[in-house]
Amino acid sequence: MRTNISEKTLQDLEFSTVLQHVAEHCISGLGKEKVLETLPITNKKELFEELHLVNEYVSSFESENRVPNHGFDNVTEKIKRLAIENSFIETDAFLKIATTSLTVNELIKFFKKFKVQFPTFFDLSQKIEFTTFVDDEIKKIIDISGEVKNNASASLKQIRRDINNIRGKIGASFSSALSKSIAAGYLDDIKETVVDNQRVLAVSAMHRRKVAGSLLGSSKSGNIVYIAPQATLSYSREFQNLVYEEKQEVVKILRALAETIRPFTPLLEEYVSFLTHIDSVGAKAKYAREMNAILPKISREKKIYFKNAYHPILWRKNNAQNIKTVSQTLELNEKQQIIVISGPNAGGKSITLKTIGLLQVMLQSGILIPVDERSQTYIFDTVLTDIGDNQSIENQLSTYSYRLKNMRYFLRKCNENTLFLIDEFGTGSDPELGGALAEIFLEEFYTKKAFGIITTHYSNLKVLANELDNVTNANMQFDERSLEPLYKLFIGQAGSSFTFEVAQKNGIPYSIINKAKKRVETEKVRLDKTISKLQKERNRLEKNSNNLEKQKVKGQEHLENLQEKEEKVQAKLAGFQELYDQNQKMLSLGRKTNELINKYFQTNNKKELNASFNKWVADEKVKYAKKNPIKPKTKTQKQKAKVVEKQLQEVIKKVEKEVLEKVVEVRKEKKIEAAKIAKAKSEYVYKLNDRVRIIDSNSVGTIDKIDRKNVTINYGVFTTKTSVDKIELVEKAKN
Repeated sequence: MRTNISEKTLQDLEFSTVLQHVAEHCISGLGKEKVLETLPITNKKELFEELHLVNEYVSSFESENRVPNHGFDNVTEKIKRLAIENSFIETDAFLKIATTSLTVNELIKFFKKFKVQFPTFFDLSQKIEFTTFVDDEIKKIIDISGEVKNNASASLKQIRRDINNIRGKIGASFSSALSKSIAAGYLDDIKETVVDNQRVLAVSAMHRRKVAGSLLGSSKSGNIVYIAPQATLSYSREFQNLVYEEKQEVVKILRALAETIRPFTPLLEEYVSFLTHIDSVGAKAKYAREMNAILPKISREKKIYFKNAYHPILWRKNNAQNIKTVSQTLELNEKQQIIVISGPNAGGKSITLKTIGLLQVMLQSGILIPVDERSQTYIFDTVLTDIGDNQSIENQLSTYSYRLKNMRYFLRKCNENTLFLIDEFGTGSDPELGGALAEIFLEEFYTKKAFGIITTHYSNLKVLANELDNVTNANMQFDERSLEPLYKLFIGQAGSSFTFEVAQKNGIPYSIINKAKKRVETEKVRLDKTISKLQKERNRLEKNSNNLEKQKVKGQEHLENLQEKEEKVQAKLAGFQELYDQNQKMLSLGRKTNELINKYFQTNNKKELNASFNKWVADEKVKYAKKNPIKPKTKTQKQKAKVVEKQLQEVIKKVEKEVLEKVVEVRKEKKIEAAKIAKAKSEYVYKLNDRVRIIDSNSVGTIDKIDRKNVTINYGVFTTKTSVDKIELVEKAKN
């Protein structure tokens, strides 16, 4: 399957803003560039691979086996220079390449070691060649400080040995000239200094002709001149020659190293590409952790079920301002193919529309989404959007012309694997004509079995949604008292636009609103008013339902807590009972044994003792057999056991039948007795001082006053009035 999501759709849904937020988590410039260039993945297999990579990276945050460091320098240009024949690069560039190679090799080893935890990363890393050759060759030649090692070649080693010898000679000759000049009193107080990286004598101007050497400068005042001693000059020239030879030898060594590594430049480019990919995956994972985003189930069945979904851009903005973001739950399936959302402006219709579209596009671009873990969705071939005004000045198109052009594109692209999102469907023209055309478009999308969400104020579209089988009305909830939007989607009922209420809230004079109401068709106002009333009633019922649900949950938790405590107490009691039974049994055995022994001591009759003991043991064995019957093993025993069981069941059924007949008779008697009692109660004339209670109440009081069918009941602390038919007699008044 290949998907096709246009640039316009990405712009409408502000997908680039999400990519900017993801890019903030990158640790390299190349990773940031890759994230900002992210587009919906057209190949389903590649999409699943990317989603699983991100999901595995997210799981590593909660694991001891965190993904190792994958930071790297951008060595792309260095690799390109390295690929040129007979070229070389600087030592620090070689070290960066070596570090890149080492980082990739460490990652390959890590994912191989933990391939059970990171199966997708393991498969990805196995496509990259593991070799330490590049790193080893560079480390042979260059040390960690970026200097070419002395043993890189025999010539370099000899040149550096000669350089050290010359440095020693220069130092010794300068020290000798310094001592002589000090002794002769030719030097200034500072004695020596450095000019052009060379030690020089600080000679007083008056003695400058007395010191042999090369004049290299003077102080600003002219009182001091700087002279390089003659004895060191010859050594310095030799030193410069050796330094030049060293540079030439280093270049020669680096060219040879470049020649050695040049065949690996394609592999190095793969390394950079691999690390860039890992960086982009890591950024998506860190963004997912920030958003509490997850990978929902991706179903083969065409269905969208986003539970507690957040708009990621809105969530981030609100979170920065400590504002709670309202989540949305929405479902599209074969029986709820299209949802028509209505309700007041600024009520959250557009943001709900964008939430679903943006989350779907994010997921199809390999980015996890902020929804409940029970959510699921489907991969669509096409996502089409028509959001916002989009009036085109360049093309001289009006809003309506632009939208018609969009609809033409929709009709051409729309099929059963399409998700379409249209904001303010049908607007931009005469309400009646535009509404009629919008109806036809909606029917076309419906016929093509496309999934979609539209927002509208048009009543005819609400009616059509109610008439079509798999199209559902929905509305954004609105507090009718404060006239504030609740930003909560309710599926199953169209919403009122609250046009006049919103106008009143925004300060439009009541007299003007009344005039407007008179000009609107009566039936339209009645329809809108009816919808408004239904929505208010539903809001009230939903609040009550939520309160009851909370109380039920609390009650259930309390009941479970009590049940858990009861189970613990019962377990302890059972343990104590078992211990008590065992002790009683041991005491009984002890008493019987003691009785037999005492009798033996008195009679000294061993035969009687054996007979009594054997009889006792036989009795105990019979008791044990009754409590723990032996399970039949042979075929004959099993058949015999079945016969006994059948006879037992027949006896039980006979007894149950007899008991049931008696129960029926008892129930009839009780029913007759209850009817007599009820009749007596209904015919009873209440008197003063009768003790009574209100039906379904536990408190008992005394009748203080009777006024026709009303009575006053005294509870001692307070009195209350009620009707005679709401009380029942507890005790008649004593004469």
